[in-house]
Amino acid sequence: MTGSWDVVVIGGAVMGCSVAYWLTRMQPGLSVLVAEQDPTFARSSTALSVASIRQQFTTKVNVEISRFGIGFIRNFQQSLGVDVGIASLGLKENGYLFLTSTAAGAATLAEVAAMQRSCGAATEVWTPAQITARFPWLSTEDLMAGSFGPRDEGWFDNMGLLNGFRAAAKAQGARFVSDRVTGLGVSGGRVTDVLLEKAGPVACGAAVNAAGTRAAVICRMAGLDLPVEPRKRTVFVIDAPNARHPDAPLLVDLGFYLRPEDRHWITATVPQMDGPCDTNDFEPDLHLFDEVIWPQLHARAPGFDAVKVVRHWVGHYAYNRLDQNAILGPHPEVPNLHLINGFSGHGLQQSPAVGRGVAEQILTNAWQSLDLSDLSVARVLSGAPFRERAVV
Repeated sequence: MTGSWDVVVIGGAVMGCSVAYWLTRMQPGLSVLVAEQDPTFARSSTALSVASIRQQFTTKVNVEISRFGIGFIRNFQQSLGVDVGIASLGLKENGYLFLTSTAAGAATLAEVAAMQRSCGAATEVWTPAQITARFPWLSTEDLMAGSFGPRDEGWFDNMGLLNGFRAAAKAQGARFVSDRVTGLGVSGGRVTDVLLEKAGPVACGAAVNAAGTRAAVICRMAGLDLPVEPRKRTVFVIDAPNARHPDAPLLVDLGFYLRPEDRHWITATVPQMDGPCDTNDFEPDLHLFDEVIWPQLHARAPGFDAVKVVRHWVGHYAYNRLDQNAILGPHPEVPNLHLINGFSGHGLQQSPAVGRGVAEQILTNAWQSLDLSDLSVARVLSGAPFRERAVV
């Protein structure tokens, strides 16, 4: 491959495709190259996501990101502005239900719900009696409160979102190649070229690190440290013949989450000894269902007395060790290297807004539609975390 590109995007899953889409939409004729090492996406966080979206975050910027995201996802074809043959992402708006068993937790739910509503969300804080009235199959004796999103929360087609961004970016002129990035050329504090394993060095005006769990590897190629690492999550699909509740929300309980999936359920937990894993470690932690999830699930919903795991899969979070929030925008030490990394499990739902934001940074050197400065690289360099309390 020869020539020079205005922007080379490293990583072609949902983040890379979103950036490429927004760049070519905002500035037609911009030359954008997207390099993806595995076009099957077999092990990408995008493909292995549970694919949900919520408004119930504890920081205003994350709520604002989701406010844009839900509209984009709900009206996907209209939002894209390019007919890519994906009329709908099948959004199922059953809502999220967060539970707490402490007075402090109830106070936090009330506090953040007020903030969420100020941003346009519809979050309601319920008493245990209200939870029982809406979802009588849940046991609420130990609870103090719950927060529920009656609209704008649910789950959708993850690969539809990726494929839509990709197809629209291609239609707008972006070029996609199947190749692995093996190095970055840096001179005078700027990325001058991206080294591809098969194609060799490709000159660029700017580069975007959208490499998911490999984000730190890419940064090291420029002599930079990034606190992003892969964390393994085993997801279980279970059959519970005595628990058929198609209107169930995505339930976030004290030690697990659960949501319906057709006639089955999807559930997972965070391992007690959570830590970094090898990028090739996709061995499931099967003990987590019997030993951790099921006892808690049965206590919360007695109808889950008879359950069977019918399928499972393993995905990786691109986990930001500092504060589990996204790391976005230009790196101050290499300012034409733009980061879109470290989403820690909530990246898919944020991809419409953060892809737009990073594209605006590249084209205008500023945040435009949303002020995403709370998520900039500066806090990482200073070691000042920007905490999100609702990490799922």
